[in-house]
Amino acid sequence: MCFPGSSGFSRRRFLGYLGATGAIVIPGNAISALAWPVDDVRQSSARLVKNRAPLARNAFYTLPLGAIRPTGWLREQLLIQARGLSGHLDETWPDVGPNSGWLGGTGESWERGPYYLDGLVPLAYLLDDARLKAKAQKYLDWTLSNTATDGMIGPRSNDDWWPRMVMLKALTQYHEATDDPRVIPVLSKYFTHQHKNLPTRPLRDWGKYRWYDEALSVVWLYNRTGEPELLDLFRMLQRQGYDWQAQFADFKFTQRTTPESISLSSGAPLSERGMQTHGVNVAMAIKMSPVRWLLSHDGTDRNAVSRMLEELDRYHGLPTGIFSADEHLAGANPSQGTELCTVVETMFSLEQSLAIIGDPALGDRLERLAFNALPGTFTDDMWAHQYNQQPNQIVVSLQKKPWTTDGPESNLYGLDPNFGCCTANFSQGWPKYTASLFMLSDDDGLAATAYAPCEVRTTIRNTAVHVSEETDYPFRGSIRLAVNPASPLAFPLALRIPAWAKNASVKVNGKPLDAVEQGSFARVNRTWTRGDTVEIEFPLVPRASRGYHNSLSIERGPLVFSYGIGEDWLKLRNRGMTADWQVYPTTPWNYALAANPEDVERSVSVVETTMGDGPFTRAGAPVKLRVKARQIPEWLGEDNVADPVPQSPVKSDQPEEQITLLPYAAAKLRITAFPTIET
Repeated sequence: MCFPGSSGFSRRRFLGYLGATGAIVIPGNAISALAWPVDDVRQSSARLVKNRAPLARNAFYTLPLGAIRPTGWLREQLLIQARGLSGHLDETWPDVGPNSGWLGGTGESWERGPYYLDGLVPLAYLLDDARLKAKAQKYLDWTLSNTATDGMIGPRSNDDWWPRMVMLKALTQYHEATDDPRVIPVLSKYFTHQHKNLPTRPLRDWGKYRWYDEALSVVWLYNRTGEPELLDLFRMLQRQGYDWQAQFADFKFTQRTTPESISLSSGAPLSERGMQTHGVNVAMAIKMSPVRWLLSHDGTDRNAVSRMLEELDRYHGLPTGIFSADEHLAGANPSQGTELCTVVETMFSLEQSLAIIGDPALGDRLERLAFNALPGTFTDDMWAHQYNQQPNQIVVSLQKKPWTTDGPESNLYGLDPNFGCCTANFSQGWPKYTASLFMLSDDDGLAATAYAPCEVRTTIRNTAVHVSEETDYPFRGSIRLAVNPASPLAFPLALRIPAWAKNASVKVNGKPLDAVEQGSFARVNRTWTRGDTVEIEFPLVPRASRGYHNSLSIERGPLVFSYGIGEDWLKLRNRGMTADWQVYPTTPWNYALAANPEDVERSVSVVETTMGDGPFTRAGAPVKLRVKARQIPEWLGEDNVADPVPQSPVKSDQPEEQITLLPYAAAKLRITAFPTIET
């Protein structure tokens, strides 16, 4: 079975540092928002607060936790997560169990408790689940009730700034959902402590490379208290933190990372180059420049995120929109992997960056990750996950290749394969995506920034507004919004139109909207009344993208499709309430597509079936693609890893077959990047 902790050198070393605080002022820039239990709509005391001067204005503001609730297949996905490992992790994994240092025990006292809470809190409140709320409350109460006299929070066994940065995110979400009066004083005192101590105990290690995650919490508190010292703390974090924007302005890490290139040795802390190529660091860093822009007002900061993503795509991009990082940047070969932490942290960075700068392309990428890379790394019941997933994944087993620095357990489905950071951290993926579907715009409008079935309740200029989104997106292209203000209300509604959505249409009460452009926000400015409807149609047609060695990947809307290799699941060992699994192929996998890359729409047939349970599973996938292909006998695997995809075009004397492509997440063994047949 899986042997926990056999590798993961880059996440085992940490040192400690400090904490900080501020003062409380009544915010004068608040917009109230509604949150509601499943069975009873109620007004929440939580308020959405805009940026105070001198901070720059966001394009959009995320709604307080609870203002958006999942429905349809999205709610079912969160319920699967709650019934699976996320909802029971503390019962079966000692690292977040009763002896956790974040519960006052002597167990793990670094990042795992905060990571777990950062996903558990939004999951609990989005589902209004009393059981999950009670689990989270134990950690929250201990943290809020056991602050040191100097303001430091967390276990006394370490004073590292980094894990506290994560706990701050959990506390701010919790405050938005509950308005617990303890949160703001505790944060204020902590930030005061940190402001005092950073000059002599500066950021190091993980905190140095992830400082902007704390800056988000500093901004959150400043918008509520107006304490000037908080902006000074923001500047101090920036001065001591790493400048990722400079790294990507002159990007030198253009090749697959090797242990030698980062001077990696067993048991030693990561070198600076190791930190700079570390996938999770890079994922978190995507939001650094937008966050820095809030204080700098420098257009270079505002626009730098696109340059960073372009460089990652160019040298390390994979078909699902994520970059390779197993555990360090690994090149564009689709047999390389990506760590689950990298996926969920990239999603969070995209959500925050989209809110700050309003670039619709960030929403496109966010959906691509949410509908492919995120569910693709879990078992269908979410009781097990991979540390690394591969677009071209032909075997799941104990294997040393192809990882840059990870160990042989890396692509097992299990409790804590390779290293437990992802076990603690993965829970944030679906809940934070849900909480980002709608945002309020700076001009007091509402923006649909990503799509999935949900409801949103908020107030705009003191008028309650309820929007219901009915859709089977991304499996279908139709989206219907029912807009119901409590009384007639004029406000703009912004609708993100993906760059791939050619010939998209929008109708308001049956009347077509003019000027619906790909890769933009379509704006509807009108006085809304009860019963208004908005119908969005995104034509979902197959299309192709080129990748490593001129390989071809097939997409339809935000979904990426893979050839689903036959699967034979073998339990490696039981792990408490769950188990570790290997998966072996039962069918050939080495196919080249006989599709015309210039006319994929005509080369691929679409088969839609009824939407039911488990749309991301092999059995429940409601859409499949069929395409002609030929086997390539020369394309082999070595040590359970597919050789790099052959350079296209290729020749084959094998008979032509019709193969079926599944949504990426439905195929646990898969080929996603194909060679193409020479014509």
